[in-house]
Amino acid sequence: MTPFDHDLERGLRNRRSVLGDAWVDRSLSKANAFNADFQAFINRYAWHEVWGRPGLDHRTRRTLVLAITLALGRWEEFELHVRAALSGGDEASRLTVDEVKEVLIQSAIYAGVPAANTGHALALAILRELGEAPEHADLHARLAPALQPAAVPEIAHPGVGRSHFTATAPALHFTVRGAPLGHASHPAVTRTFVLCHGLGTDHMVWDALANALVAAWPGARVVCFDLRGHGLSDAPTSACTLADLVADAHHLLDALGAPAGTDTGTNKDTDTASGPITWIGHGLGGTIGQALAAQSPARLAALVLAHTPASTTPASLTPLTALTRDGAATDAATREAQADAVMAHWFSDDFRQAQAATVVRWRRRLLSAPLSGLALHPVAVAAAQTRPDTTALSALPTLVITGALDTDAPPTEARQHLLRHPGAALVLLPDAGHLGMLEQPALFQAAVLPWLTSLAQP
Repeated sequence: MTPFDHDLERGLRNRRSVLGDAWVDRSLSKANAFNADFQAFINRYAWHEVWGRPGLDHRTRRTLVLAITLALGRWEEFELHVRAALSGGDEASRLTVDEVKEVLIQSAIYAGVPAANTGHALALAILRELGEAPEHADLHARLAPALQPAAVPEIAHPGVGRSHFTATAPALHFTVRGAPLGHASHPAVTRTFVLCHGLGTDHMVWDALANALVAAWPGARVVCFDLRGHGLSDAPTSACTLADLVADAHHLLDALGAPAGTDTGTNKDTDTASGPITWIGHGLGGTIGQALAAQSPARLAALVLAHTPASTTPASLTPLTALTRDGAATDAATREAQADAVMAHWFSDDFRQAQAATVVRWRRRLLSAPLSGLALHPVAVAAAQTRPDTTALSALPTLVITGALDTDAPPTEARQHLLRHPGAALVLLPDAGHLGMLEQPALFQAAVLPWLTSLAQP
């Protein structure tokens, strides 16, 4: 299988967010043997490396692009970005008609009135193309409903973090946003978030939440890691157990300098010292977090269980296990059907229709797993094992999140967690399947961030 290219995929995601699916799909459909390398270059470097840089949000970058393309007379790009700014891509990053007008007026001073004249004419044509005449009093309301000016955080888009690997076997890949590792001059970290994905995905599933955590707690450290057999972590060569996955988690926390329990010793590496860990786990990642906390309660300060099964085997595990077990021995049509079956469990029907590009990206991620998926099979087997004993976790602050349409961790199972975690909070995401952080990122963050804020600080 073709290796999964995270930079390319993140670039495509940013490009779709800014320009909209329809335009990007048309552009990609024109790719051929001659321009494919250029398409890949644009997606990696323009849309990932530049549009994904720290410091500026997408609304600010839209404004810059409009001014620069107008000043240089790059009218094809100017029209593209005016149209996208008013009606395409992510609604939260769109510009209002008045903001576009102000860009044109400002540009008239620094780029010349003739350029601004052309810009006004092209922008007016686009407004009419969108079915709106500027004479309509409700133009602004219809083009940008309920869009209010928002304060831009100090770090509007903190990027994807720096990559590291644990020194243990298997080597685990992890990224660090916020407070860096290995800097003696950096003050001790008072809060650390560790985000663990579920079976078949990888650390990229947490991009939006990880960026939001850094924006909310600029002095914190936010760590996203790949389970063995996933992403850039080493692939297992033999069967593994839940205990092995928990041991991996201990090794990761040791690498971070996280507080250790009496059973693992105390890490004295002040250069990487971390505060108490808040573990945010999805699916299997939540199960690992529970087992980790049961073994070493001193290592965790709080636990978020996102779409984590309480007892039964996840509904998607059967097609996923078949997909990973058979590997290259299975014909392509069967593997495609198995991947489709997994997507039907991961995403709700409405989301699969409305956000086909996101579904395709994660389907491609699943099919491009190491060794054509065979490396995932030992982990899939471990995921089906007995759930950890959580009777000792009653004092650990816990948030439980699942989707109302989640067939892998349905609301009935989410409520079982409340019996094991007295005092835990429960949030149901309406109309969401198994990957709520992707289907409803705003609601997911609105559930997690205030709850974390409410916890007593160490």
